[in-house]
Amino acid sequence: MAKQFPEGFLWGAATSAHQVEGGTNNNWIQWEKDNAVRLSEEAKDKWQKWQQNKFPEMFSPENYISGRACDHYTRYEEDFNLAKDGGHNAHRFSIEWSRIEPEEGRFDEKEIEHYRKIILALRERGIEPFVTLWHWTHPLWVEKFGGPANKKFAEYFAQYAEKMAESFGDLVKFWVTVNEPTSVIGAAYMVGIWPPQKRNIISVFNVYKNLSQAHNLAYDKIHEVHPNVQIGFANVLNFIEPNNEKSLLDKFVVGVAEYFSNKKFLNSTKGKNDFLTLQYYFHKKIEFPMIEKNENKKVSDLGWELYPQGLYYLLKKIGKYNLPIYITENGLADSLDENREWFLRESLRNIKKAIDEGVNIKGYFYWSLLDNFEWDKGFWPRFGLIEIDYKTLERKPRQSFYAYKEIIENNGIKRKPC
Repeated sequence: MAKQFPEGFLWGAATSAHQVEGGTNNNWIQWEKDNAVRLSEEAKDKWQKWQQNKFPEMFSPENYISGRACDHYTRYEEDFNLAKDGGHNAHRFSIEWSRIEPEEGRFDEKEIEHYRKIILALRERGIEPFVTLWHWTHPLWVEKFGGPANKKFAEYFAQYAEKMAESFGDLVKFWVTVNEPTSVIGAAYMVGIWPPQKRNIISVFNVYKNLSQAHNLAYDKIHEVHPNVQIGFANVLNFIEPNNEKSLLDKFVVGVAEYFSNKKFLNSTKGKNDFLTLQYYFHKKIEFPMIEKNENKKVSDLGWELYPQGLYYLLKKIGKYNLPIYITENGLADSLDENREWFLRESLRNIKKAIDEGVNIKGYFYWSLLDNFEWDKGFWPRFGLIEIDYKTLERKPRQSFYAYKEIIENNGIKRKPC
């Protein structure tokens, strides 16, 4: 017998346009070209020796140029055939805003038709599309006025969202407005390692406000066009706990970290979410003043601790909002596919535990369907259920792809024999 998930549970994987499509022209493209050499040189100090030995491609500037990526733009049907073969009944992807509106107010009908074909290709295969409107990239004209650091971003984003709803609303039930806003806030404006690399505390709070306003306005615009669709945003949550449960100082810094990484954006969009999402990658044991004390017994190729039980605790927390929940990203970099099957099973066991305790979880999307371009890290981290040969672009499902397929076919995880 299997640990059965609810009837109608959505099983799938996720991608984003810039990371898989290739041939984009957005705010990341010029940054990649300007920073590729620097990133390749900094790899010797940023990554541990075992990672450098395992992935020598990190020292090549070409690793940091997205270029043709996986060429998913032209090979999406092949990729969706693989997803169908894997039993997937849902797929999350993003629309590349810079294709749709390359100039302010000029919408490219040819590109709109391209994404309509993508959505239809999913529907023809019995796969439910989850459409993300902003997965960190936007047109150059948006970047020119300051991107999400400028309050105009929300208005322009809402207009784009409205156009997408008018174009695809008859085919799309689930819309995700913005992806992981706190990741951009932290990496681009707080730490300053992502474009536009403008480290500024005032910008941090402005971007919180502008991205939440972008979501709220888009929520209203899409619902005006299609009242019955479901809308949310993709929320990355960290499982944060004090290193010492008895330390008031440890508990204090955990509370601060939880507020800014897990709660603030959700509070700013209160009443404007038809469902909640969880994107989970990080467990952090924090010691005052803000020192990570993770045990790291098992880590990914990126050195991130693999801690599937964090899913359970986070799901219990957001379950209190009494909204449907979708895990829209959860995965690991594992080029040799050594830990992915274990990770999938343990993650899903923790999800099932939360379901059994009354949390309304409706679907799971593994990150990612394909190996892809992992932003400032480039191509060497391998997250895919499907391996990509970047020289030939050959697709090859990994063993974990078939392990996930078995789980989907059973609508649950087989119990171990007594």
